[in-house]
Amino acid sequence: MLYWALVFLVVAIIAGALGFGGIAGTSAGIAQILFFVFLAFLVISLLAGLFRRV
Repeated sequence: MLYWALVFLVVAIIAGALGFGGIAGTSAGIAQILFFVFLAFLVISLLAGLFRRV
């Protein structure tokens, strides 16, 4: 999931540099959503691992 967030971030940067504002904004939004979903899964996984040991 982090891979896809980085892919959309790179697409947004390239599209922004070339002047495609709509595509850049959409790609940046998707990258941001995927990144926060990745962070949520990371926190859930860390908490599950912590409680499993206890």
